[in-house]
Amino acid sequence: MDKHVVCTDKAPLPVGPYSQATVAGDLVFTAGQIGLAPGTKEFAGGEIRSQTRQALENLKAVLEAAGSGMQNALKVTVFLKEMEDFPAMNEIFAEYFVAYPPARSAVEGARLPLDALVEIECIAHK
Repeated sequence: MDKHVVCTDKAPLPVGPYSQATVAGDLVFTAGQIGLAPGTKEFAGGEIRSQTRQALENLKAVLEAAGSGMQNALKVTVFLKEMEDFPAMNEIFAEYFVAYPPARSAVEGARLPLDALVEIECIAHK
């Protein structure tokens, strides 16, 4: 099986020994994306909607760099700092997955990287 890593400066670069995504065959596996603005160490905002939107923009950039796209998402996992943010996250999520939304899980995490409010990862078809 052909396997390679994906890296784009259109999403925050990894801060550890991991890749933004790996591609194996025709599947793309992304790392979790948080709401950091690319090229900075700053969140796109201090509330759930802005961080969700930026996390999804980051996810979109990684998928596109892998030769895929949001329309090819098969499974998405959303990690929330607080489950109370689910309705606001879901509102923004729905803007990105209109037709044929992927399977999804959403869980509350005790603590997310850099104290983010949301982190989103994806498995997509290439």
